[in-house]
Amino acid sequence: MEEKIVYFEKIGKENTGEVMKLVLDRAKSRSIRRIVVASTRGNTAKSFSEAVEGKGINLVVVPWQFGFKGDEHPFPQELVKELRERKHLVHFGTMLFHTTDFYGMNVPQAMANLLRIFGQGTKVCIEIIMMACDGGCIGIGEKVIAVAGTGGGADTAVLATAAPSTKIASLRIHEIICKPIL
Repeated sequence: MEEKIVYFEKIGKENTGEVMKLVLDRAKSRSIRRIVVASTRGNTAKSFSEAVEGKGINLVVVPWQFGFKGDEHPFPQELVKELRERKHLVHFGTMLFHTTDFYGMNVPQAMANLLRIFGQGTKVCIEIIMMACDGGCIGIGEKVIAVAGTGGGADTAVLATAAPSTKIASLRIHEIICKPIL
């Protein structure tokens, strides 16, 4: 089997439009009905929500957890309501690789650093898949596309089989759809 991977020369939100096109094409060709999207301030979530309208695809939007950077949360509550009205899920779960004490060990930072070898967006894709699975938003063993970015917008997407954080060894990345080359 041969499939195309797109590598972006720069990181960041300038790639979001192309990522949406690539993700929707891959979702259609692989019959994927659920896309997990990282979104801090809601811009990426809003863009993807508009892009999947009428296509039979549901989103699971994963913003930062509450309290991650102060008392104010940057993801607008009005957008949470709008997304849920469109039958998308929004999950404010614990950011697994930012937890300092994980199952009695201080492993998350080491895992995050290891995954960043493949890029910040790749690390976030893996993290949000487990977060969404932990929260019951996607099923264990479900094939999904995960989308994340580096500093803003979307620049990374993977097709994966979901697993919860307690079964991380079962999570599988089947395809890299796109990522920055840097």
